[in-house]
Amino acid sequence: MLVLVLGDLHIPFRSSCLPSKFKKLLVPGRIHHILVTGNLCTKESYDYLKSLAGDVHVVKGDFDDNLNYPEQKVVTVGQFRIGLCHGHQIVPWGNPDALAVVQRQLDVDILITGHTHKFEAYEHENKFYINPGSATGSFNALDNEQIVPSFVLMDIQATTVVTYVYQLDQTTQEVKVERIEYKK
Repeated sequence: MLVLVLGDLHIPFRSSCLPSKFKKLLVPGRIHHILVTGNLCTKESYDYLKSLAGDVHVVKGDFDDNLNYPEQKVVTVGQFRIGLCHGHQIVPWGNPDALAVVQRQLDVDILITGHTHKFEAYEHENKFYINPGSATGSFNALDNEQIVPSFVLMDIQATTVVTYVYQLDQTTQEVKVERIEYKK
């Protein structure tokens, strides 16, 4: 079962669109679920994701127009409980111990957050944590570093999640893919 994980698009405010190399990879009919960490910003971005997969789950980012998105959400995919939270509510942002508190509160196997615009994936206390980064590579107002556009595709099979991280090298325009495996 393929699950697309992305967030922090900030379209049209900080980026005009997804990189064309990413759009070519994201074809309708292959992805089963889409999990979004927030900051889609507009209905057009949501509609685009709906064209890729019928099952789209979004949590509210600090720049989203849609105030009906929940702050947090738990989705079950196969044998995994997956928690979604944008991450601006977690202090300090991206801190593993602060994220572990949210993971325990939601009682999830995998916690997915965003907000920092930087990809991260790691195991902590036998749970899996993912930050897909910014799919558009939009800037982070609190960080002067160049943001690498990235998204995650999870292949969920029984008690194993194979995570593929797609990152766009903005110098060469090549998409690099990294594979990370997590077993429940």
